Amino acid sequence: MARCEIRLPADFLDTMSKLADKTDEIVPRVLEAGGKVVLARVRDNLQNVIGKGIRFKARSTGELLSSLGLSPAKLDRNGNYNVKIGFREPRLDKGKSNAMIANILEYGKHGQPPKPFLKPARTASRAACIKAMKKKLEEEVARI
Repeated sequence: MARCEIRLPADFLDTMSKLADKTDEIVPRVLEAGGKVVLARVRDNLQNVIGKGIRFKARSTGELLSSLGLSPAKLDRNGNYNVKIGFREPRLDKGKSNAMIANILEYGKHGQPPKPFLKPARTASRAACIKAMKKKLEEEVARI
């Protein structure tokens, strides 16, 4: 029976073992770096659709845009880290929720055409997000 033995460089093995010990610290920072890229694109798209293409003067208060934010990286019950981009609740005017207003903007309603801002931001920022996360991961590995 044939046998093959591969020896990796000692410094590479040391780096990999340190990386395994610090995974819980590194992964949230990497995900947040990618989330910031997507958040910037969503914020820009939202600014561009609010008050555009309407018949009457816009009554925007800026509350929807100011409530947009990024959650910290959290571990879910399946053991996966998640970062979410969403809207803070409740609204100051105690009327409709921010999520409902964003949904109406994204998909429209009777008499109001859709003005998508989330889906185009997701597709347009995918490559930049991956690039930012790779860069941050390389920085974290170099720091070890």
